[in-house]
Amino acid sequence: MEKVITDFIDTVEFGDAKTHRSMTVIPLFAATNDVPAFLTLRRALDAGHLVITEISASGSVPELLAKNTGDLPILLLDGEELAGAKQNRVLNTTILLRERSETVIPVSCTEHGRWSYRSAHFNDSDVIMAKKARENKARTVAMSLRNEKSYRSNQGQVWNDIAALSDEVGVRSETGAMRDVYESRKASLDEYVEAFPVKEGQKGLLFLIDGKVVGFDIISSVSGYADLHGKIVRSYAMEVLATREGTDGGKGSERKASDFFERLRSCREEKYQSIGYGIDYRFENEISVGSALVNLEKVIHMAFFESTPTDRRENMSGPAQWRANRPRNF
Repeated sequence: MEKVITDFIDTVEFGDAKTHRSMTVIPLFAATNDVPAFLTLRRALDAGHLVITEISASGSVPELLAKNTGDLPILLLDGEELAGAKQNRVLNTTILLRERSETVIPVSCTEHGRWSYRSAHFNDSDVIMAKKARENKARTVAMSLRNEKSYRSNQGQVWNDIAALSDEVGVRSETGAMRDVYESRKASLDEYVEAFPVKEGQKGLLFLIDGKVVGFDIISSVSGYADLHGKIVRSYAMEVLATREGTDGGKGSERKASDFFERLRSCREEKYQSIGYGIDYRFENEISVGSALVNLEKVIHMAFFESTPTDRRENMSGPAQWRANRPRNF
């Protein structure tokens, strides 16, 4: 790992672990200073500084057009969902949109059964893709970057993961919409957000499910993280609701978290020019996959996910199927 990444990891500090049902959460803090200001998706939309549309009247499944009319960059987080236009989409990577710019952004469809306009513009769906689907998407985007220098996902894998999530929580959506799954479990998801309130100065969260570290997200800005806190908690909580709701005391959580961060240093590292500002780093080892957006030598966003080799064999498509499922216009 490059020094800018390891130096950032060295600044991360753990807060007190807290457990709700089978999910344990550790707040993350980091001493990153002089980070350039930016707006989150929600704040930019509310302020009228961001407009996201199809790239044309006919549209294109893996691409959208983002117009930043304001004087600050806008952070779009990997896995954040956009609702509206011809079908709902999620971001394939974290992007720091340049101010006063128009950018074609890479996305994946999260509403398989619709290709017709509901609105001219996209809105914030208030959803981040569930952890397992987000992890699988990260792996295929990394493969696409390695093979084609493109931020495309395996669209077929995304649809399969959403269908599996729907089956696991017993939800049928007329259009196969991921957002409908979240809406069906809104009360339970909100319970998790209430159980893990944001702390003063917090910049991220590390999650354990049934005593096993499954991932973390950390953002350079305290205010930016606060805007995204609820979405991130729901993303991991959905993973619990989709499998089982057991109990786990969270014993040894900090030691497991420390061991997890130490293992990250063994990841293979690749880097690419980001869609907006900065450099997009990709990391992978036998059981972890992650990414980091770095701008002006500052980590803006970092996310890692951990799974077992069995999980990956069960949930990932091979290269041939990945090529077969490359997204096309409807």
